[in-house]
Amino acid sequence: MEPFELRGDRVLLSAPTADDVDRIAELCQDAQVQEWTRLPSPYTRGHAADFINLAYQGWAQGTELSWALRESHDGTVLGMIGLNLDGHGSGEIGFWMGPKGRGRGLVTTAVRLVIERAFAPEGLGLQRMVWQAYVGNWASRRVVWRLGFTFEGTLRSHLVQRGRRRDAWVATLLPGDPSQPTTPWLDIPTIYGTRVMLRPFDESDADAVREACTDPITRRWLTLPEAYTLADARGFIRGISESAASGTGITWAAAHPAGGPALGCFSLALEGPHRDQGSIGYWVHPTARGVGVATEAVRLMIRHAFVATDDGGLGLRRLRVTHAEGNDASRRVIERIGFRRSGVERSAVRLPDGTFDDHHWYDLLPDDLA
Repeated sequence: MEPFELRGDRVLLSAPTADDVDRIAELCQDAQVQEWTRLPSPYTRGHAADFINLAYQGWAQGTELSWALRESHDGTVLGMIGLNLDGHGSGEIGFWMGPKGRGRGLVTTAVRLVIERAFAPEGLGLQRMVWQAYVGNWASRRVVWRLGFTFEGTLRSHLVQRGRRRDAWVATLLPGDPSQPTTPWLDIPTIYGTRVMLRPFDESDADAVREACTDPITRRWLTLPEAYTLADARGFIRGISESAASGTGITWAAAHPAGGPALGCFSLALEGPHRDQGSIGYWVHPTARGVGVATEAVRLMIRHAFVATDDGGLGLRRLRVTHAEGNDASRRVIERIGFRRSGVERSAVRLPDGTFDDHHWYDLLPDDLA
């Protein structure tokens, strides 16, 4: 197959050549490129020259099509994009971008160009496209999310990077799929209150999460691993990003407005056939109990839930919350804010000690806060 170019408004895709060796070698020194690709490390000029030869062979054999992602006006190489063909109507797409091209939407434009040519009957006529990336490569995942890929899940120890196996995400796209997001990607905004702010969790919060989740009062009301470790806390924090990316919910850390570790955890899970309802949950770190952290944090969370989407909120029409019989601290927060009791499920909650408690349900509508 002869190499062909793809051109968009701001980007040019063309086969890499020997003239690009030094530029490719330079870009591949970037820490993020090294983190999320299978490139050799350290990456040398010799590696770049070998890549050019392999790219030429891939085009000639029609098995792996590689394009340099270039500035449209002067041809400067910014990154790379490739399509690995299996010979049976499927192609695996991969890409990376150097520092100067990030945050400009160029990767999304480039991937869209490749998709259009790949699926066109007069182009490559593919029947399927697959994307794989190491878990944690959120920038790459956002690109394929924008273009309508369906996220298929996480495969443990699926890809090898320099002799080490890593978990991988997988997503697919078919010719008839819409070229736009099929699910929302929920941002986790920082929301400031008087005594507390809600912010995204950070890896540095793992110690605070572990401390809270080994506290007897927290464990009385939550189902947690018997020996809650720092690894469990880190896994919990990673899962928060996954929920936001899949559009199923938002979880905030409550913290002092001036900064510092997490004082509590406040979550909002979207529900209903139209995801226009939500269910909230929360816990507070032992050192922050009894000073109004939960009440103010829940009020901030409710405000974000009910504010219209055009104004930056979620535009929900109804919220639900529940507490187990005897969890009076949670009940007082719920009633103080104005939730209305909607029912009781008897013996519905299995507590960590093996006993069962009733589940008390409350709901809240925007008009209730008028």
